Amino acid sequence: MTVTATSVDEPEQLEPQAAPASSGARWVRRLVPAAAATLSGVLLYVSFPPRTLWWLALPAFAVLGWALRDRTWKAGLGLGYLFGLGFLLPLLVWTGVEVGPGPWLALAVVEAVFVALVGAGIAMVSRLPAWPLWAATLWIAGEAARARAPFGGFPWGKIAFGQADGVFLPLAAAGGTPVLGFAVVLCGFGLYEIVRLVVDGRRTGVVRRGAAAVALLSVAVPVVGALAARSLVSDKAEDGTATVAVIQGNVPRSGLEFNAQRRAVLDYHARETERLAAKIKAGKVARPDFVLWPENSSDIDPFTNPDARAVIDSAAKAVGVPISVGGVVERGGKLYNEQILWDPAKGALDTYDKRQVQPFGEYLPLRSLLGAINKNWTSMVRQDFSRGTEPGVFTMAGTKVGLATCYEAAFDWAVRDNITHGAQIISVPSNNATFDRSEMTYQQLAMSRVRAVEHSRTVTVPVTSGVSAVIMPDGTITQKTGMFVADSLVQKVPLRSSQTPATRLGILPEMVLVLVAAAGLGWSVAAVVRGRRNDVF
Repeated sequence: MTVTATSVDEPEQLEPQAAPASSGARWVRRLVPAAAATLSGVLLYVSFPPRTLWWLALPAFAVLGWALRDRTWKAGLGLGYLFGLGFLLPLLVWTGVEVGPGPWLALAVVEAVFVALVGAGIAMVSRLPAWPLWAATLWIAGEAARARAPFGGFPWGKIAFGQADGVFLPLAAAGGTPVLGFAVVLCGFGLYEIVRLVVDGRRTGVVRRGAAAVALLSVAVPVVGALAARSLVSDKAEDGTATVAVIQGNVPRSGLEFNAQRRAVLDYHARETERLAAKIKAGKVARPDFVLWPENSSDIDPFTNPDARAVIDSAAKAVGVPISVGGVVERGGKLYNEQILWDPAKGALDTYDKRQVQPFGEYLPLRSLLGAINKNWTSMVRQDFSRGTEPGVFTMAGTKVGLATCYEAAFDWAVRDNITHGAQIISVPSNNATFDRSEMTYQQLAMSRVRAVEHSRTVTVPVTSGVSAVIMPDGTITQKTGMFVADSLVQKVPLRSSQTPATRLGILPEMVLVLVAAAGLGWSVAAVVRGRRNDVF
């Protein structure tokens, strides 16, 4: 395709109208793109777990591309916001399970602003040659911003996290979640561009070969890349194997109130561990090399409470192997969400303090302002948790176990640095009881599946109330529990020490995509400025 200077560098000229359009026609022209943007956002939500309709992300972005192409940046801002609301409102509804609709709506409304800005950017670059490329990089730039701000970021809803069952998943090993997400979005925009060019070609009788080639490559390259990346995915045991046990003790009842019954939660997990010990003694299951308890399995500080210490010690002695215990501890007047390595003979040997604590869940930003609005919100987080500073890698029976506690699994860096510090498997201890039977636990489980492929590691997910699981390095779930049941999982898993390209490259692929997005925006702005200057002179 030969692109003329007019198509790129000059503002679009308005054609004279024979007669003014009716008000009804104007409303249709406004409402159809708005409805399309909103519904395509809903379609993107439907592509996410617990459903396995990952492929719906492609038509979702194809429709978004139709809605945004050749729009002004202001129109793109509004359409992008509608797309963001259509996606995020249903995706994040679980955040209001216990605290009501206020925080849920506020979170979705704020997060959709990032999508709105991306929409404005996509509208601006949509007149450039190879626009699907620029548009897809802009989407990843928006995800990068959402993962960092405000209050440390909120990466929930990354496109990559909806692709655990998809053909593009191996790309996580090539370049992490940014490359995986970029491939999906590029393919979606490319599909729309193919359809658009076919329709234009039939109408005009002219086939623009250059544009057609770019559109076809936008679809073909992500698919071929995903097929090629399958060679990076392996379940081979490089460092032998380990037999791991995952404990799900359950909670007395779902909801925030269970924290007031923390002794019962501790007892439940100790009891399930003792049941496992009985099964081992009876020869019903293999003896594990170590045991993993979930986050908040002991909200009673075992360092200051002899009773809690005795319960944990008794469970460890019964099973006869080290346990990673999820505790809440106070040290130096500060509160920590902590994993504790508990040896059956020596007691507590090591600790890991959660580093990415959850805003409005584990600490309260703007506490005084929120208290003035609703005192109930501040009472739910009476004391802020402090952040840890060191990565968590426990040596358990000779195995290096990397820890990413619950919310941390959503953050690229929080998982990756465990691998760079030698982790042979990953554990994601979590507590989802607050969110009842919502989709939250399945969304989080999908994140862990993506992380398994991204770093080629077995991932275990011990959860207080479910769904607990064992995930192979290829992202396959080999065992899982139900929700709100007491259960244990025992499995021999491969230990691996090699690093995928995604692990080695770290943040580099994301930064490259952000720079490409910035270049596309710069080109678009420069084209508009030159066009206006030409009009003046």
